[in-house]
Amino acid sequence: MDVTATYQSPIKATASADKQNNDRNYDTFLKMMTTQIKNQDPLNPMSADQLAVQLATFSGVEQQTKTNDLLSQLLGQSALTGMGQMVGWVGKEARIAAPAYFDGATPVTLSPNPAQSATKAVLVVSDQSGKEVSRTELPLGSKDYEWQGRDSNGETLPKGVYTLKLESWQGDKVIDTSDVEYYGNISEIRSTADGLSALLPGGVEALVSAISAIRERKTP
Repeated sequence: MDVTATYQSPIKATASADKQNNDRNYDTFLKMMTTQIKNQDPLNPMSADQLAVQLATFSGVEQQTKTNDLLSQLLGQSALTGMGQMVGWVGKEARIAAPAYFDGATPVTLSPNPAQSATKAVLVVSDQSGKEVSRTELPLGSKDYEWQGRDSNGETLPKGVYTLKLESWQGDKVIDTSDVEYYGNISEIRSTADGLSALLPGGVEALVSAISAIRERKTP
């Protein structure tokens, strides 16, 4: 099952909205001006000054539409350039805070980062339905941890995508809950409507902007 990070690029979203608005304004203004000229009183025609003002407004809307078209083209070219620069990421391991795929056997390398004042750190794992399947106390610190993919009874979990959360405790109180970063192999870099994304094991897809580190893939 694909799990895609959700994010909308502010620049792309603004450019798309502006283009739609300006296209509508452009067509509406053209129809209104044409209708006005066709239906004006021949004995009291529109003055040259009025026509000049309307033509100037029409030209401004047209230029804005062309500017937004150009901006969309530049954004598309930028995405292709960025994809070319990131082609070297394919085959490497990305550290990212996203749902993680467990293949039923291979441990997943986590990079937990508990709060500095925490006295205890607990890894909370939930399946795709949102059901909590395990809680494991982790060593304090930010060292990598090999999650074995086991439930609360120590049984191996089935293949699937799991959500990983880290609870930072201080005494008997939870002071912070955060997503847990893990290392996953990048199999593909894609251009999506929201920007460049990386395809990770299990169909997990996340924006490259969410990746915090890249390293060489570990060999068994």
